[in-house]
Amino acid sequence: MLKSRLKLLTMNIFIVGPMGSGKSTVGKIISDELFFDFYDTDDEIENRTGASIDWIFDLEGEDGFRKRETSILKEMVEQNSIVLSTGGGIVLLSANRELLSSRGTVFYLSTPISVQVERTSKDKDRPLLKNGNPEVILSKLNEERKDLYESVSDHIVETENKSSQEVAAEIINLIKG
Repeated sequence: MLKSRLKLLTMNIFIVGPMGSGKSTVGKIISDELFFDFYDTDDEIENRTGASIDWIFDLEGEDGFRKRETSILKEMVEQNSIVLSTGGGIVLLSANRELLSSRGTVFYLSTPISVQVERTSKDKDRPLLKNGNPEVILSKLNEERKDLYESVSDHIVETENKSSQEVAAEIINLIKG
């Protein structure tokens, strides 16, 4: 019992998945339940730069944003007992996948395209969804990233027809195993 409690005290929980999968909402619930600190890579980037993700994409392009994302990730994974919700594209770089795999337990929130479209439809701060049909763009991103999410994850959690509370409870049960 003590060993599992000590392991929990030093573990990190990383949440990956596509935009609109509920990573931040689920992450906050988990952090509250486990008394872990919660971080979101996108929020950290915005807080430190004083600029929106959208603005960073416009000014620096996706490459500039990805460099900032990797820098934040390197810093975050050095902590203990955190829940970190990541940006949807964090898995694109092999160095990021290695950081996630080596420093915590990774949960992939697998989410149908239709749910992603619905959840992102009112959010104007999604630079990758600005130019084109969101369903087509999200499908293309899913095609590019799905295998990467699966390869980096320790657990795949299906989110379809589940509330954020139910997804968080499933993850907590997996952690406490």
